Formats: sequence, C-alpha cells, structure tokens
Amino acid sequence: MSDIFREVEEEVRRDRLERIWKEYGDYIVAAIAIVILAVAAYRLWNVYQAREAARASVRYISAQRLMESGQVQPAAREFAHLSQTAPKGYAQLSQMQEADALAASGNAAAALANYRKLIDSGDEMLSSIARIRAAWILVEGAPKSEVQSMLGGLAANTSPWHPVAGEILAYADYHAGDAKRALAEFQALAKDPKSPAGVRGRSNAMATFLAAGGEHDVGKPLYPELPGTLTAGPKIIPRGVTSPAPPAPGPQGTVPAKTNGSPANSNTAPANSNTAPAQPAPKDQSQK
Repeated sequence: MSDIFREVEEEVRRDRLERIWKEYGDYIVAAIAIVILAVAAYRLWNVYQAREAARASVRYISAQRLMESGQVQPAAREFAHLSQTAPKGYAQLSQMQEADALAASGNAAAALANYRKLIDSGDEMLSSIARIRAAWILVEGAPKSEVQSMLGGLAANTSPWHPVAGEILAYADYHAGDAKRALAEFQALAKDPKSPAGVRGRSNAMATFLAAGGEHDVGKPLYPELPGTLTAGPKIIPRGVTSPAPPAPGPQGTVPAKTNGSPANSNTAPANSNTAPAQPAPKDQSQK
C-alpha cells in the first residue's frame, strides 16, 4: 500500500511542476540569463576599472615627476586632466596635487578653489589635508580669524591635527607681529610629546630664533676668526685708499712677518752680535 501512495504523490508532484513550468518557465529562464549576464558584466567592469586605474597610475606618476623636477605648470595641467578622467581615488588625489602645483606656481586663488572642493568632498582625510594646506596659503596674507575659520575643528585640543594646526596659528601670530605670543606657542609645540618630529623641530628652531630677538634687526653678523690671522674676517680697505703692495718675498721664497702697516719700532732689540757676519762675495779676477 505504501508503494501505491508514493507513486500517486510522485504523479501529483510531477503534474504540479509541469504546470508551473508551462506558466513560469520563460520567466525562470530569463531570470537565470539576467543573473549570468550580471555576473559577466560585473567581472568586465572590474577588468575595465583595473585597466583604467593602471593607466591613471602611469599618468599620475608621470605628473609627479614633472612636479618634482620643477615643471609645476605642466604638472598642474596633467593633474587637472586626471581629476576629471581618472577613477575616483586617483581623481581626488589628482585634484589635491593639482592644487599643490597651482600653489607652487603662484596661483593661490585657483589652489584655494581646489582645496575648498576637497573640503566639501565628504572624505574626512582629504578634507583635513586640504584645510591644512589652504591655511598655509591664507596665513601669508589673510587675518588670523580667517585662518582659524579655515582650520575649523582641526585646532581643537582633542583633534589629532592639533599640533599641525597650532604651528600654523603660531606662524600667523608671528606674521602679524605678535612675537611674544608666537614665541610661547612655538615653545609649547616644541615641548609637546604629541607633536610630530617635524613640527617639534621647526617649532624649536622658531622659538630659538624669536628668543634671540630674531624679529628685530640685530645688526651684521661677524665673520668667524680665521686661523693664523690677527683679525677676524677679510681686511676691508676704505674707498679712495689704494691697497698696499704685498711684501717682497724673503730668502728662499718666504714672506716676512706682517707689521700691520705700522712703522718699524725703534725699541726693537739689535741683532745678536754673536751671529757670524755674512761672507763677502769673491771678487772677479778679470777686473784687476
């Protein structure tokens, strides 16, 4: 009896599957074809992206070499092309490099425009770097309040960018003529263990410079004393005075001791009488 029931169930199941296939078979085939085509398209897209990234990488390295060799304007044009045609990652990096090249070429306005686009891009890392570099441009001519606005939250004590932003603000105070405040800020940065090594080194140099009165004109530096001379630095002859002739060489090509231009001292000791007199030259026999 169990075999009969099993055969009936199989017949019912078979009839049901045939009915489903007749009604929905075309849709099932189309769905399978769509899945296969989607997988193929995805793989082709990955291949295309990899190829485009490789091409962008080659052009990016070429533009970087132009930048390193000092050809900033051709580099800016190359980075501008990449920022519009390269994949997203290379496009954003190229936009940053384009701004750097424009800043190096003296086109600060265009560089700031690019940095502001990166600030609004939504990428936190690129936005922070763009703020720092834009602030370095602004610090040369804009008021400190504008520099602070550009830095935004990067200058906060809790920000990992605080030492870098603090260096810019300290330089803004120095540039504005507030040397006392700038000195205190640079000294704090130089002693801060959280500051990067580069920031500490530059801050220490600026603090030393300001502490020595570097913001004022401290006069002309002295020449270092040269070994074997009585005076430091080169001998300066006033205008209108002719240079004295060099002393004549002594015996065996030696040069007598310098007298500093003073007349012979009458108190000098006479020659030692125990020294042997010079031998007279032999007479010429032909003169007799």
